[in-house]
Amino acid sequence: MIAEGSTVSIEFTLTLDDGSTVDSNVGEDPLIFEQGRGEILPALEEALLGLQVDDVRRVTLPPERGFGSVDPEAFDVVPLDAVPESARQVGMQLVAEDQGGSRRPVRIHEVRAQEIVIDLNHPLAGQTLHFEVRILAVQ
Repeated sequence: MIAEGSTVSIEFTLTLDDGSTVDSNVGEDPLIFEQGRGEILPALEEALLGLQVDDVRRVTLPPERGFGSVDPEAFDVVPLDAVPESARQVGMQLVAEDQGGSRRPVRIHEVRAQEIVIDLNHPLAGQTLHFEVRILAVQ
């Protein structure tokens, strides 16, 4: 049974309200994590507590329990030449690096004549997440 400190192997599929699949490892290597260490979303960890091998659980997480709501302050404007020409399209996902060398995913929100508005929110911010999880192993 999954308890604090258990090493858990799962198979999962993550979908959104529109039915699109965001991620899935079905038929691939399992996702392995230690329960209680914050290696997966805390609300998902909480929903899996007490499950056993072969249990299947469907878990729906509203934005505030997933990756949060869209933060209107998490947008930035950069010069047009800061983004490669081939990536200057609304919705394009990029990886930005700050002056300290930290990297994070960003999304092109708007392309203007001389600048680009980038969205620094997590790509799944504001989305309701639907997980289907099957427990493969618990140690």
